Amino acid sequence: MTWRATVLTLFPEMFPGPLGVSLAGRALAGGLWALEVRDIRNSATDRHRSVDDTPAGGGPGMVLRADVLARAIDAAEVSPDRPRLLMSPRGRPLTQSRVAELAGGTGPLIVCGRFEGVDQRVIEARGLEEGSIGDYVLSGGELPAMTLIDACVRLLPGVMGKAKSGADESFSHGLLEYPQYTRPQEFEGRPVPDVLLSGDHARVDAWRQAEAEALTRARRPDLWAARSRQIPPKSKTGG
Repeated sequence: MTWRATVLTLFPEMFPGPLGVSLAGRALAGGLWALEVRDIRNSATDRHRSVDDTPAGGGPGMVLRADVLARAIDAAEVSPDRPRLLMSPRGRPLTQSRVAELAGGTGPLIVCGRFEGVDQRVIEARGLEEGSIGDYVLSGGELPAMTLIDACVRLLPGVMGKAKSGADESFSHGLLEYPQYTRPQEFEGRPVPDVLLSGDHARVDAWRQAEAEALTRARRPDLWAARSRQIPPKSKTGG
């Protein structure tokens, strides 16, 4: 079965956007994955196609209505095994492990939030999993949805040229990726490290592992701490 992303949005014209070019675009054209984009406004019932209303209790902005969004979700008729996601700045941070889980399934339904947010009742009633791509706020959920889809698509079988490309990159083993080098051998007085030109694969692997660990410790102490908790301590043998 082809992996499918079903996107619910108020701005369907934003898709496929960057998903239609490069790696994801070639895979889309080749049938390795499918994209279904649905306009939430098609589920409005009044002549103005209203989808939002003022917040209960007062406050600025507008809130996406529960009844309209529920109809849009129901109309998509996604199977129960497909995750239902809502891109939201208050959601759980998206991780590479969660991306791998989503890529290993049949594909999610993704709701793109707008305005001040979505009525909490539809989040609960339709079992929406709130996800975030970072600690900042965007004007809508479309760009986070594209980010999520792109992260998943590149892990699908046949999309990347070499399967190992996804195994040695940042976050794949709880570490940031090691530094990369290519030609020329020297650039503005900065040479490629000798170990990478040695032809000794064991030394190269050891250097890359050490560099990845050093970068992670320095730049992402949260990742390093999490990795340290997962690695069991070495047993000590008495003499």
